[in-house]
Amino acid sequence: MAHARLPEQQPPLRQFGYDTFRNLAPPAGGSSALVGALPDDYVLGRDDEVAIAIRGRSRQSLSLRVGRDGSITLPDLAPFPAAGRTLRELRADIETRVARELGGSEAFVSIGQTRQIAIFVAGEVMRPGLVPLPALSSLLDALGAAGGIRRTGSLRAVRVEGPGGTRVVDLYAAIAGTPGLPNLTLREGERVVVPPLGGVVALGGDVTRPGIYELPAGTAAAPLSSMLALAGGALRPAGNRFLSTGTDAGGRRAMSELAPGSALRRGDAVVVSPGVDAMAGGLRLAGHVAAPVTRGIGPRGPGLRALLADPRVIRPDPYVRMGVVWRLDERTRVRRFIPFDLGRVMQGGAELPLHEGDEVILLSQADVLWLASPAVQRALRGEVAAPAALPPALPGAAQPITAVQAQPESCPALLALAVAAKSSPLRFAHARSAGFPDIGAAGCPQLFLDYPALLPFLLDQAVLLAGEVRLPGLYPVLDDTGLDMVLAAAGGAADTADLSAVEFAREPLENAGAIPLSRTLLDLRSRNFAAIRLSPRDAVRVPRGFGDRDTGPVMLVGEFLRPGTYDIRRGERLSELLARAGGLTAQAYPYGAVFTRESVRQRQQEGFQRTARELETSLIQVAAGQAVAGSRQGNLDLGGAINAGQALAGTLREARAAGRMVVEANPVVLAARPELDVLLEPGDLLVIPKRPNEVTVVGAVLNPGSLQFATGWKASQYVRAAGGEQRFADISRAFIVLPNGQSVPAGLGSWQAGGPPIPPGSLVVVPQDPSPYETWGFIRDLTSVLGQISISSAALAVIARQAR
Repeated sequence: MAHARLPEQQPPLRQFGYDTFRNLAPPAGGSSALVGALPDDYVLGRDDEVAIAIRGRSRQSLSLRVGRDGSITLPDLAPFPAAGRTLRELRADIETRVARELGGSEAFVSIGQTRQIAIFVAGEVMRPGLVPLPALSSLLDALGAAGGIRRTGSLRAVRVEGPGGTRVVDLYAAIAGTPGLPNLTLREGERVVVPPLGGVVALGGDVTRPGIYELPAGTAAAPLSSMLALAGGALRPAGNRFLSTGTDAGGRRAMSELAPGSALRRGDAVVVSPGVDAMAGGLRLAGHVAAPVTRGIGPRGPGLRALLADPRVIRPDPYVRMGVVWRLDERTRVRRFIPFDLGRVMQGGAELPLHEGDEVILLSQADVLWLASPAVQRALRGEVAAPAALPPALPGAAQPITAVQAQPESCPALLALAVAAKSSPLRFAHARSAGFPDIGAAGCPQLFLDYPALLPFLLDQAVLLAGEVRLPGLYPVLDDTGLDMVLAAAGGAADTADLSAVEFAREPLENAGAIPLSRTLLDLRSRNFAAIRLSPRDAVRVPRGFGDRDTGPVMLVGEFLRPGTYDIRRGERLSELLARAGGLTAQAYPYGAVFTRESVRQRQQEGFQRTARELETSLIQVAAGQAVAGSRQGNLDLGGAINAGQALAGTLREARAAGRMVVEANPVVLAARPELDVLLEPGDLLVIPKRPNEVTVVGAVLNPGSLQFATGWKASQYVRAAGGEQRFADISRAFIVLPNGQSVPAGLGSWQAGGPPIPPGSLVVVPQDPSPYETWGFIRDLTSVLGQISISSAALAVIARQAR
């Protein structure tokens, strides 16, 4: 079939014309569907009903039926023939007879009910046979009464046979509008024969009415133009391509290009498509716009002003210092970016003619701020995220299951930038030296997903604006752009800026071998920013004016008269801050002060991690049989020792350092000994608790917990009160964490006399015996490590209690 050669046509092609007969069946009961008056050329026959109204001297209404002899009889008039005469002839005869025989009267003649005729329908129809029809029924009525023509039947060679001869009717003239006036009338005694389907061709693609069409009756071919007319013509008035799929003399499928005057043969399938499948005269507006839109180019070509004449096409917060046109070279078909100043175009101060195929791309403020994001900074260094390496497995231990910690970047623009930065390290030197914090991972904007090559281009065109501006970053500009415009895009200079020493750096773009970097200090206190003309790759740093206020606050928590968060000046000491807070309350316990500092916390946390790594290294050595000589391997469970060491290393990694420093917080002592007065740093935290009345015992004792403070008690007495030490306790290494954060030996050995008296709020720590680890060479002394963890835990506990 012809449609099988066009499988890509959607929806599939259907045979034209056969659905016409779907609603042509007569209504149930066989009643006439005729509406309105009959034509004057209607030929009367037996059983037709004639309605006659006589007005004038004689008034009567008659309904007469044509008899079997073909005549009708009027009262007072002789019978006269009616069958075989037209309605016009019968009306004239009756009017003449009434006027002559019934003087002074006038006759009005019409047809009442029409007779039924029987038409025999045969051939390729749904229900062949004798069908009853009203006398005025047409050929279409007869076909509809027979259920319509099958798809195997012809629409262009329907035969009507009768006493008057045979005629062939082309139904395309009635249902498709082809030239000609088909004779669709039927006479009593005629019959209709629908022959099998003739040759067909398929027309698909860009035509008004795709479908399968039958060739004219008795022909083996037809011009392509006439068949296109059946399909409503091509959608384009010109520039069409006609691809034909047919069969050659050997029965093989053959494809060929046709001209409009070519002939189509039976079974051919033609696809109408554009002569050149390319867009002409179009350009696109994309990026930070209300909706991406494709526009057409006028005869002389539009410009940017005409394209952006309505500012509502631009979304709020555009970056006005630069937009780009992505232009396609007509000869080389290579794309390149052409920058323009969007602000000047919108104000009518600049214009750029547009060409066919241009894509006008507008940027948003968020797109430009992303140029200084951590992801871009990493790409400038040539870095691409990679899956994290798994830790090595230990013999005898289960392999840890860890997830992939980092995935490769899913932004093609970053990959393009990383490749460019690796191939030319100095190309983005001005952007790489920005010094923006590498914190977080902002997502890739949609603009750079759509146009990956745009990111390196914008960085090439960018100036670096750093220091005391509201939005520091990399801002793309055109050559000879004023600093005032770039500052406006960055939100302006901050109030803390020192405009007397603004640093301006430039790389002269000369063709010489060496490119010197020039730096100039500018005095811009006059705020004549427009006088400073910028070019791509320039760098402007606005320094901060010197201020006595430090860069962060200090928090006081606990027993102060006025606790809270305080800003500090450079070089401010603790005693000054205590005085600003009104001093301490009567319940304050300055000896138990907890003072934490972020820099100390980071060093302590690094110490925990370093000790954990050293412990794991020792475990690997032992597991590999590289322990120190003289180890008692036969007396210890190697697997149990390794598992215990792993657990200790995990505890060290998860331990949270408090960053506690031992300071003197008593205002009286600070006044007497100013050398103990610590200098404050931003982020410091000082917690003064209430005077406690307990001592806590933890570690290898039978009943760890807090005990009531007793004046003069030593560590040995508190350990006995806690149930005494456990079997594997190492009392020789027990220590005390004093309220101020210092740690001292507990003195629980037999020769140490129980240690010194313990102040309230202290923590007594009795560790377990680490001799198995010493034997295997895991670690030489755990006392300092456990002491640091205990000090951090005690400090965090005090902070948590006071923060409630």
